[in-house]
Amino acid sequence: MKKLLKGATIVNEGKSFVGDILIENHRILKIDNDITSTQEMEVVNLDGKIILPGCIDDQVHFREPGLTHKGTILSESRAAVAGGITSFMEMPNTVPNALTQQLLEDKYTIAQHNSPANYSFFMGASNDNLEEVLKTNEKNVCGVKIFMGSSTGNMLVDNETTLTNLFSQVPMLIATHCEDEATIRRNTEIYKEKFGENIPITAHSLIRSEEACYLSSSMAIELAKKHNTRLHILHISTSKEVGLFDNITPLAKKRITSEACVHHLWFSDKDYVEKGNFIKWNPAVKTEQDRAGIWKGVLDNHIDIIATDHAPHTLDEKSKPYSQAPSGGPLVQHALLAMLEKVKQGMLTIEKVVEKMSHAPAECFQLSERGFIREGYYADLVVIDPNKTIMVNRSNILYACGWSPFEGITFSNKVVGTYVNGNLVWNGEEICSEEKGMRLLFNR
Repeated sequence: MKKLLKGATIVNEGKSFVGDILIENHRILKIDNDITSTQEMEVVNLDGKIILPGCIDDQVHFREPGLTHKGTILSESRAAVAGGITSFMEMPNTVPNALTQQLLEDKYTIAQHNSPANYSFFMGASNDNLEEVLKTNEKNVCGVKIFMGSSTGNMLVDNETTLTNLFSQVPMLIATHCEDEATIRRNTEIYKEKFGENIPITAHSLIRSEEACYLSSSMAIELAKKHNTRLHILHISTSKEVGLFDNITPLAKKRITSEACVHHLWFSDKDYVEKGNFIKWNPAVKTEQDRAGIWKGVLDNHIDIIATDHAPHTLDEKSKPYSQAPSGGPLVQHALLAMLEKVKQGMLTIEKVVEKMSHAPAECFQLSERGFIREGYYADLVVIDPNKTIMVNRSNILYACGWSPFEGITFSNKVVGTYVNGNLVWNGEEICSEEKGMRLLFNR
């Protein structure tokens, strides 16, 4: 049956207008100011609501396989669609690491049977799997991930020859985590000498410092420019790094792109006193000046995408002393609401949120027929009620880990409907469909 979404304010491609959207067979059939309904249609009255294209999160860690006590593809993708994220790209540092084509495909199989959101998975690079990396199909895999900083298992790529081979031979998008490991180790030793095993959380941004990030990002960009690599640097955390990127070239023509994450836009190092390990991420949340610089980069297009780096850990794990507590936190259920809160505060427009969380990821990764509200495209849509609020608490958190760094915050908007491929999967209160998402495809 056709679905007719009537009377909402549609936000798309820099414009906001009241209109209707007709959906058939997973896709948007028609967009118009006033589409006449018929008996063959399911009509949904959305007067007073806002429709956005579904968010595309290019950096999540859903923990499966091997780390399922923290989260699963099922649990975290359910949280994602509840938050208006209709497509995700997941990282390879699961257990085992996704370092072979078979291990990569195993993750796709899990998602095919469990994920209500659309999905893609990065192929992982190590110091010794170049042959496997080069087998990756750029048409149905989002990219290759290189950890130029410590990670799970055998995924730190710190061999110069390996990096040169990857940057010179991989034809598809390479996404990097950029922190200089030698700098981090040196800083860690300084703080161990000072505090022993009782290093305070407030030292985190000093250990994983501006210098560590800038050195590594600069190196990645130098390699990319030398070899004409398609490079995407994840989670920019310093103001200094923002200046490394181009804001003149149109996104579709950029060879080097970047991403900011919600936590680096929301928190600063002053929040460590209250939040402690619950805002411990790598790269670290840094100074208010860094946060301001990242915001400026987002607004003037030095930074192309807003994402989450969703990376859940259990409450027990995060409650350990700083040196033992893992880095990362859950964000997919509240990322869009957090950015809409910044709209209310006047930090950016809702059109800019859509650009950075929907359009730009689709364009950056050359995603096929998603990321925009266009006739013929898949109907990945989010319905926002600007007249409803929601306070984040443990009774309404869908993450398997059961907590959020936003607990206690009341957001001024609510996600009241999420459509994935034309199917309503979230109705504002619960997952309401057994339909599964699709594997993302890329026009490369």
